[in-house]
Amino acid sequence: MSAMDETTLCQLGAAEAAGLIGRRELSSEELVAACLTRIGVREPTVHAWAFVDPEAALRQAKDRDQDQRRGPLHGVPIGLKDVIDTADMPTRHGSAVFADRQPTADAEAVARLREAGAVILGKCVTTEFATYHPGPTANPLAPTHTPGGSSSGSAAAVADFHVPVAFGTQTAGSVIRPASFCGVFGFKPSFGRYPTAGVLRTSEHLDTLGLFARSIEDFLLLDAVLAPEAREAAEALPPVVGICRSPAWEAATEPMRAALAAVAVSLERVGVTVVERELPPEFDRLIEAQTIIHMRETFMELGDVRVRRPEAVSDAFKRLVDDGAAIAEPAYREALRRQRLCRELSETVFREVGLLLTPAAPGPAPVGLAATGNPVFNRLWTAFGTPCLGFPGGMDSSGLPLGLQFVGPPGRDRACLKAAHDHLRRLGIALPRRFPESATPLPR
Repeated sequence: MSAMDETTLCQLGAAEAAGLIGRRELSSEELVAACLTRIGVREPTVHAWAFVDPEAALRQAKDRDQDQRRGPLHGVPIGLKDVIDTADMPTRHGSAVFADRQPTADAEAVARLREAGAVILGKCVTTEFATYHPGPTANPLAPTHTPGGSSSGSAAAVADFHVPVAFGTQTAGSVIRPASFCGVFGFKPSFGRYPTAGVLRTSEHLDTLGLFARSIEDFLLLDAVLAPEAREAAEALPPVVGICRSPAWEAATEPMRAALAAVAVSLERVGVTVVERELPPEFDRLIEAQTIIHMRETFMELGDVRVRRPEAVSDAFKRLVDDGAAIAEPAYREALRRQRLCRELSETVFREVGLLLTPAAPGPAPVGLAATGNPVFNRLWTAFGTPCLGFPGGMDSSGLPLGLQFVGPPGRDRACLKAAHDHLRRLGIALPRRFPESATPLPR
C-alpha cells in the first residue's frame, strides 16, 4: 500500500502515521512490521523491550486494517513501560518477583488507547519496581551511557525509532530525565491528569503517567485520548518565559548552564519576552519533601515485597524501602504539608509568566549502566504537580544531548504543550529524522 521503505516508516510520528492510515495511504500492518524489523536489528544492543510478541502485534495491526476507524490512534503502534497492566501481555515490574505475573485486565489508560485504535506493540524495560536498580537498556546515542530511568526502555525505544510513542511513569524524574539523556521529547502532565488505575503504585502523592515522542503534536494527540474530560481555560498562556534555576541549580554542570543561557538568548532574539523568575522561599525544601514522600510511600506500597522475597530484590531496593521505613510519621506529614503549601502557590509562581525554563538534568547521560542518573532537577516539579515538557536544548562537547524543560501552570497542559511547541518551532528545535552517524556508533 505504501511506497515508503521500512526506514522511512520507522521515522513517522504517531500523528503522521494516524493520518496516513486514515487516508489508506499506509496500512497498520506495514507500519508495525517496519517497527518489528527495526527492533529485531537494534534490540541486541539497545535492550529496550521486556516483552514483544511479533505475531500478536501483527494480528492486532491486521485487525485494525480490517476494522472501521476506531479513533485518532487507529493502527498506531505504542510501547508501554512494564509497570502498566495489559490483559494480553505480562507485566513484570522489572522484577523477578513478578516474572510470571499476567494481569487479567488492562490498565485504564491502556483501555483508552485500545478504544482509540492503538496497537500495543509490547512492554518496555523499567528499572526494578520503577525505582533505582536499572535493567539492561543502553542509551541508543552512546551505548556505554545510561538511558536514564526508571522509564529507560520507553525513552530508548522512541529515541531509536522502534516505536513512534511510548509510555513511562514519573515519581521523581523518570520521564523528563531519560528524555533528556536520549535526546527525545518527554511529557509529564499535571498530577492526576492521566488515569493510573492498573499502573504499579509506588507513591500515592507523586506517581504520574507520562509520554515519550519525537514530536509535540503526538503529545497533543495522546492528551486528547487520555484526558478527554479535561477542561482548561480557553486563553493562551502569557508569551513570557521565566528562567528558573530552582534550588537544584548548584548541581548543574557548566555545559548545562551554557545550554540554558543560549536558549534564553535565542528566545529573546525571536521576540519572546524572557525574565528571571525565583521561586517563593517555601520551595526551598520541596526537593527534600519529595524525597521523603517518595521513600516513605514506596515503603508503604512495596515494603511487603522486601520482607517476603528479600533474596529476589536488589540491594538498592532494600535500601530505599529501609530508608522509607525509618522516616517518622511526623516528618512524612510535614513533607505532605510542604507539598500542599507549594501547590497552593502556583498562581504566584506563574504570575505574568506562561512557562518556566529550567534544566531537565544536571548534564548529559553519565557513563555506565549501573545507575540511571540524578533526578534532582525533576523532584521539585513532580512534587509541585505541574506539566513539564522536556526537549533537547543543546549538546555537550561529545555530541550528547543536554535536555531542558518547559514547566507550565498546573492544569494547563494543552496550553503548555502549544506554547512550548510554538517556542521550539520559532527556535528551529526539532528532532532529526535519524541520528547522525557520528552519534550512532551502533550497527544498522
